[in-house]
Amino acid sequence: MIGGTAAEAGRLDLLFNNAGVGGTIPFEMATLEDWKAIIDTNIWSVVYGVHAAVPIMLKQGFGHVVNTSSIAGIVPPPFQALYSLTKYGVTGLTESLKYEYADKGLYFSTICPANIATPIFNKGIDGQARGDLRIPDDAYPADKAAALILDRVAEHKGIIVVPEDPYTDLWKGYILGIPEAEERLAQMARERREAFEKGGTYF
Repeated sequence: MIGGTAAEAGRLDLLFNNAGVGGTIPFEMATLEDWKAIIDTNIWSVVYGVHAAVPIMLKQGFGHVVNTSSIAGIVPPPFQALYSLTKYGVTGLTESLKYEYADKGLYFSTICPANIATPIFNKGIDGQARGDLRIPDDAYPADKAAALILDRVAEHKGIIVVPEDPYTDLWKGYILGIPEAEERLAQMARERREAFEKGGTYF
């Protein structure tokens, strides 16, 4: 599809790799099949897309690849070990390529969204819907997220945190080892464990 699009249009300006499934469950409940399913979707889909696009963009001397990671790809939320593994992989891949091809006219961005109001919240690791859609109260509107992302892509920003406030501060606090960020993650772990034990979900 990527090759066909480039051939038809005569160029490939942008590639958005946005396929993904969630995975918020206690680590001990995850099966090896769960691990394979989430890795196949969240990592291999990005690898396939980048593998197809980069040679085209190198040949034409320009292009921008945008890969969807997650806030869980720069901050490790408890009860998301499966998901976080894949999203850290997407972030690491994209950041590495950003520097590798900086002198070749190619740009790479990683989208790191927090809770965005989409159907991902009622889908399992296999991508199938699980009952009625429930979205967390703090979820950011999808249209506002899209507008912010496109603005930051136009600026060639590498890591794009959505929404920027308060999650940019959380990310920086985690990297710097600020006690408040550590406590926030520890409190999240306590709250999510309690929610799982009471209702089988984390919200």
